[in-house]
Amino acid sequence: MLEKIIAFSLKNKFIVLLFILGIAGFGVYSITQISIGAVPDVTNNQIQVITTSQNLSTQDIEQYITYPVELEMANLPGVEEIRSISKFGLSVVTIVFTDEMGTYLPRQLIAEKIKSASEKIPEGFGIPEMGPITTGLGEIYQYTLEVKPEYKDEYTVTDLRTLQDWVVKRQLSGINGVVEINTWGGYLKQYEVAITPSALKAMDISINDVFSALEKNNSIAGGAYIEKTNQSYFIRGEGKVKSIEDINNIVVKNVNGNPIYVKNVANVRYGSANRFGAITGNGEGEKVLGQVMMLKGGNSKQVIDDVKARVLEIEKTLPKGVYINGFLERSELVGKTTFTVAENLILGCLIVIFVVVLLLGNWRSGLVVASVIPLCLLFAISFMNIFGIDANLMSLGAIDFGIIIDGAVIIVEFIAFQIAHKSKHLVGLSKEDQQVQIDEITYKSASKMMNSAIFGQLIILIVFIPILSLSGVEGKMFKPMAMTFSFALVGAMLFCFTYVPVVSSLFLKPTAENPKSISKRLINKLNSWYLPLITWAIANTKKVLYGALGLLVFAIVLFTTMGGEFIPTLDEGDFVIQPVLKTGTSLTKTIETTTKIEQIILKNFPEVDQVVSRIGAAEVPTDPMSMEESDVIVKLKPKSEWVSANSKDELADKIKEAIEKKIPNMEIEFTQPIEMRFNELISGTRSDVAVKVFGDDLEILARKADEIAKAIKNVEGASDIIIEKTEGLPQMAVTYDRMKIAQFGMNIADLNDVLSLAFAGKTVGNVFEGEKRFDMVIRLDKENRSGIQDVQNLYVSAPNGQQIPLQELANIEYTTGPAKISRDNTNRRIVVGINVRNRDLQSVVDDIQKIVDTKIKLPTGYRVTYGGQFENLQSAKARLLIAVPIALFLIFILLYFAFGSVKEALMVYSAIPLSAVGGVLFLWIRDLPFSISAGVGFIALFGIAVLNGIVLIEHFKELKHEGMKNIDELILKGTTDRLRPVLLTAAAAALGFLPMAISSSAGAEVQRPLATVVIGGLFTATLLTMLVLPVLYKIMDTKEFKKPKFKKHTSGTYIILFFMFTGFGFAQNNNPELDSLVSKGIANNNNIKAMQLQVDKAKASIKTAYSIDKTNIYYSYDQNNLPANNIPLKVFGVQQSFAFPTVYGAHKKVLQAQYEKEISNLDLQKSQLTREISTVYNQIVFVQHQEKLYNYLDSLYQNFSKASDRRFELGESNYLEKITAQAKFRQINTKLIQIKKDKIGFYDKLKSLVQTDEKLVISSTELKAENNLSNTNNKELYKSYYENVTDIYKKQISFQKQQALPDLHLEYFQGKNTGLSSSLYGFQVGISIPLFYNGNVAKNKVAKIELQSWEAQKENEMFKIEAHLSQQKQTLEKFQEGINYYNQYGKKLSEEIIKVADMSYKHGEIDFFQYIMSLENATSIQMDYLETLLQYNLTQLNLQYITLE
Repeated sequence: MLEKIIAFSLKNKFIVLLFILGIAGFGVYSITQISIGAVPDVTNNQIQVITTSQNLSTQDIEQYITYPVELEMANLPGVEEIRSISKFGLSVVTIVFTDEMGTYLPRQLIAEKIKSASEKIPEGFGIPEMGPITTGLGEIYQYTLEVKPEYKDEYTVTDLRTLQDWVVKRQLSGINGVVEINTWGGYLKQYEVAITPSALKAMDISINDVFSALEKNNSIAGGAYIEKTNQSYFIRGEGKVKSIEDINNIVVKNVNGNPIYVKNVANVRYGSANRFGAITGNGEGEKVLGQVMMLKGGNSKQVIDDVKARVLEIEKTLPKGVYINGFLERSELVGKTTFTVAENLILGCLIVIFVVVLLLGNWRSGLVVASVIPLCLLFAISFMNIFGIDANLMSLGAIDFGIIIDGAVIIVEFIAFQIAHKSKHLVGLSKEDQQVQIDEITYKSASKMMNSAIFGQLIILIVFIPILSLSGVEGKMFKPMAMTFSFALVGAMLFCFTYVPVVSSLFLKPTAENPKSISKRLINKLNSWYLPLITWAIANTKKVLYGALGLLVFAIVLFTTMGGEFIPTLDEGDFVIQPVLKTGTSLTKTIETTTKIEQIILKNFPEVDQVVSRIGAAEVPTDPMSMEESDVIVKLKPKSEWVSANSKDELADKIKEAIEKKIPNMEIEFTQPIEMRFNELISGTRSDVAVKVFGDDLEILARKADEIAKAIKNVEGASDIIIEKTEGLPQMAVTYDRMKIAQFGMNIADLNDVLSLAFAGKTVGNVFEGEKRFDMVIRLDKENRSGIQDVQNLYVSAPNGQQIPLQELANIEYTTGPAKISRDNTNRRIVVGINVRNRDLQSVVDDIQKIVDTKIKLPTGYRVTYGGQFENLQSAKARLLIAVPIALFLIFILLYFAFGSVKEALMVYSAIPLSAVGGVLFLWIRDLPFSISAGVGFIALFGIAVLNGIVLIEHFKELKHEGMKNIDELILKGTTDRLRPVLLTAAAAALGFLPMAISSSAGAEVQRPLATVVIGGLFTATLLTMLVLPVLYKIMDTKEFKKPKFKKHTSGTYIILFFMFTGFGFAQNNNPELDSLVSKGIANNNNIKAMQLQVDKAKASIKTAYSIDKTNIYYSYDQNNLPANNIPLKVFGVQQSFAFPTVYGAHKKVLQAQYEKEISNLDLQKSQLTREISTVYNQIVFVQHQEKLYNYLDSLYQNFSKASDRRFELGESNYLEKITAQAKFRQINTKLIQIKKDKIGFYDKLKSLVQTDEKLVISSTELKAENNLSNTNNKELYKSYYENVTDIYKKQISFQKQQALPDLHLEYFQGKNTGLSSSLYGFQVGISIPLFYNGNVAKNKVAKIELQSWEAQKENEMFKIEAHLSQQKQTLEKFQEGINYYNQYGKKLSEEIIKVADMSYKHGEIDFFQYIMSLENATSIQMDYLETLLQYNLTQLNLQYITLE
């Protein structure tokens, strides 16, 4: 197949080049279409259900909102995990689904469940809503609205917030790929009606009176229209308030004809909503922030570009002095990582080209190989575009061109060698002839090396399959890498048998290799170093093996001491500092603290570009923080501008030290923006390691968390130890006295409404300013909302109109309550978060686990688990424990298929542990812990490492078959011959990864362990393979050459059996004339063609096993089953019947068995035809041999007849002699005519068998004994045929049993009538049960009897075969005796008789009649021999090709 493709490519070079051009063109187009990102989006498939209820405490939120939502969501299909956070005024429930559920189906399911959950939440407590369709990579662009210094006094933070909400946000919405514009900070403008309690008391007015008055005096109405003089006048009642003055003039109450206005009891002014979050920036105080959130699965680069373009347009519409400061945008990280990928790919490409050109010693060959690199890359990018894989650090970052072009190197090197070898012959030819010869050389060379090239690439491709089995975070991280690498490899394989041969034939020139070239000198130098080493190794086999084993043990011990981490932390280039303040800290205090932190950082660290702090919760609280929690985002300048530190860890330590000096006793946590968001969304915590304590009592949880934090504070590498703040939220608790409330005839609901309205405020309508809309809110004046006495002195109205202070009806006091309640899968928990710095993750967790297990005593029902990145590490390790053995097993299976020997496969397999040694050593030397990135590197390394072993062992076997006996000489020659290809493969693969291993660009951290493992592994694998593998080969080698072994296939391989058991007609006869006749007969005979068609028919029939009955589509008018509106239904339906699923399988087995029987029958017919052609051939040769003898006798007797006539005329003989001579001549002549007629008949019979239009001529005229037939016969063909028939009967019995299983019936229908808004749907599922089973029982019995009958018949036939063979052997021995007699005596006697008779007759010693008698005796001996010889040959054929009559 591959040879045909190569031949086609070389014949149609222009078409192939056009095809390659098309691939390249589509690849370039795909580059413009492909989604470009920084890293793969590893966020799990989750949806947040957010409920805002600003007036409820933490425990109320949990009981009334979080719990009902969790309960509803728990039973949804595909749910993996449910997490929730309940805090003052906010509930966020995160539901994690399996990735297979997709993005939109879970949202649809949740939307349905939200409705039922809302019914269980008391009215006014909040409405659950789904969060935006985004992920951890969704926050692609964050900006602040800034004011130029000269305009600072013209705009307040409230003005900026209004601009954000009504100008910027509106214009950014609608960009393709943007799902939400989240706003954070500033003051949300409101029209505030600030009630003065003393005025209400003095005028005997309640708050509810004011609320009612505002509500009733801010509305509009319509009165349809009036027609007048051909005009329609639409009536519109305009009662909306438009200004503060309008609100002030609303009448609350009329006392004795005197109106009391709102302005008499309240101050109406511009105010702001209660806020739970704020933004500060660059030490300048409060700011307003916008957060552009990208749709899940969007193209981040494209969306960011669109956003930035829109921002430029928006800035033109902003008021003078206001501009947008995009302080944190993903495009910077995308740009950095894209640069890293491009840099690594380009450098890797250049290094590989240099190595290939250097070691091949031919720049033309090097360029041919190099041209494959961009084509493979474009091919991979094309498929990435088709399969929707993002181009990012992981998907493109691990492509090693050295591995990818390995196949091309093998082919081009061999083609170049062959062309150079024949250069003297080629140079003298014309240009056209030279090209034809080069094409021929290219075809033969590429065909010869193709299997090796494809097999090597196939091994590497196979080992990437287990990586595709990874799931979770590591699956999302490394699957794109494996798929992209596989695409590139598939492209390389495709180019190897299309593009590479074509370009090689066109570009490579017939020039002899220069013995003084750099390549040749380099290889000679390396050989001079290597030869003493391999010579010593062969002489010291035990030392070499013990040394290799010692290295392996050392590597294993070293590996156990190495730490572990999940995935190396990607350096995003920015910091996030999380200061931890006291629970319940006011928003004002938090703003003051973050501003101070910003000032400290900017003043002391010139590396910092900007600092922006996000405090509390945003408008859409996807990241629910309390008012004392904040994210201080530190945007850093490029590293080239750093002066205070050399690394981020060092800078973090210095920043922490500087902050602690100015703000003592404040805990600080360091992380990065994307890392923080990923950690939080994936595992529910922002830290690298989360020690989760589960239990019911929040106080116990807080106490145990504190104990754990104190116990682990001295663990090396455990920095930023933060306890989740769950306790200590300051509260003013209002506890109602139900007895007093009852005395005044009041109820708690009314009191709660007044309390909520007075302090939280209540929206009473809207005020429009053009398109802008602002809430009108009523609440107490700020001066009356400042302390507990204001709550105590709040007046409420009794039913009798009496004003009663709240303290008369309730006990009001300071308390503390839960600040936050976190739950995992409905279980309360608290988290101790630890960030790991300057040490690996695994070691830190191991130390923490030991301390927690030994020092922390937990009450019954409480437990500790470990989450965060560590949880991901454990999950990934468990999957790698499956993936790595699968990869190793697949490699071994492929090696076994390659060599057909377990011993040789194991020898090559030894490269894997030897390569692992280098991987572990290089990780240790570079002080890199084991990570999932390194684990994937080991998987890739194992595939690459065995390639050199294959090259070496194959060459050893070639040398051995060429006749080299001395094992030491064989190894020395083999290793030195293969030094260049081994070094070329290893150096190209290893050095292709070099840029990734040493790169310090953004994102290189993730690639570094993978590249280090592959380089280190290939280094030791190559070194040890060239020393240890030859030693192993020497030890395991046996002195005799092994003959190739063929496996016996027991089913479906009857063609092989035919050739094995019918060697006479084909391979073993050494009679090309007969072989030609047999092959023509098999090709042309119509009976064979008919039998072949029967085979094809049986093969095609296999597919009929799964034929399913016709689908019934029907329409009915149903007046029987009426719907609710009592109108008959128009019903459309579909019916389908199926046999029981196993019936199809059983039927297929019957048809498969019939197919196998037809194949056996075809082989028997071919055997029969071969016997018949061979029989007729022997008969024709027999008569031609006879003809030759009788022609000799005819000429002899003709001469006698003439001589006797002459003698009679001269009187020398009598008349009797004359007529006797004539009679003998006529007799021989007649016999000759008969022989010719027989010959014509045999030729006609032969033609009827061969069935060809060609004239058949058999040149052989001498019949010889067929002693060279094979020792086997076609008994096995009969046996196989009978076995197939038996199998059919058995399969039919099984099929008959399956018929007793029930049939399945499916029906789907829908009905509709004119009165229904939607169709009614229904379905039916039924089975057909064979209740009357007697018929099936009888059929089963008949089938079994048929099988028994056939078994008896088969035994009879086999007995007849044995009897036939025995009889033919006896007959053969009989004819052998006749042949032996002739060879020993008869031949000599006949020759002696003729010789003596001739001499005697000439000398007159005997008369004519005696002479005639002597000739007849001699001829009779020869004729008897010929007859015996013919019968012997025919008996041989009967033995060889059994035919039963």
